[in-house]
Amino acid sequence: VLFLSHGGGPLPLLGDAKHLEMNETLLKIASKIPKPDVIILVSAHWEEDIPTLTAASDPSLIYDYYGFPEASYAIQYPAKGQPDFARRLKEQLQKEGIKTNLSFERGFDHGMFVPLKIMYPEADIPCVQLSLASSLDPEFHVKMGRSIKKLQYDSDNILLVGSGFSYYEMKAFFAKGNSDMNQMNLDFDVWLQATMSSRDISEEDREENLIRWNEASSAEFCHPRNEHLLPLHVCYGAAGRPSDETFSCQIFEKQASMFLWNAAQENC
Repeated sequence: VLFLSHGGGPLPLLGDAKHLEMNETLLKIASKIPKPDVIILVSAHWEEDIPTLTAASDPSLIYDYYGFPEASYAIQYPAKGQPDFARRLKEQLQKEGIKTNLSFERGFDHGMFVPLKIMYPEADIPCVQLSLASSLDPEFHVKMGRSIKKLQYDSDNILLVGSGFSYYEMKAFFAKGNSDMNQMNLDFDVWLQATMSSRDISEEDREENLIRWNEASSAEFCHPRNEHLLPLHVCYGAAGRPSDETFSCQIFEKQASMFLWNAAQENC
């Protein structure tokens, strides 16, 4: 299980200097984990009233960003879908009372293809994307992760990726030298790392902290809207324990975190 911070639009793939640490971190993580047989990816850039899974065999790419260089709209990442896996995952979610749809039209958004093109440039791992629920309810997304954990499939070598951002205050990314904003970024990141990695917190308290994330120091400044944090709730629901490794890097000159749960104790 991996929660990653995916940076700003296509910039990580365009050699942007403010994303170099992020790219290095993703490559480091990819080197640490077995290459998966299939990837489930929850992207901050897809919301539906009813959680929905991509079910096409050859999903197209969705260039869901604006105002970037022309090369941004020619990026290719021809990873396959996995329709049978999507159907099995839908059945599992519905077994747990989570109504789920399949989409045969939806493609892969940049929350998928940007980080995966860095981690797995060969695009040879089939992927199924799962949307957020548009309610953006933290408790519901933890429950969704718990259901994914129970999935029975032919392969145990499944990677669940939550693709979001540990910090997502757009104005601050372009504010130069604002010490107050930088401190709020750090305050929230310290809380988030402690919440996700501390062995001194019970799992009941850890889950409660995540559900009530907006009560943390500077939380609502760092996430005016919580769609970039919720993929982490899905990851925690699937893992159900503190992260095994925490990775820190600078993205847009802001502190960002990523969390990895190793497969030794989990089937994701």
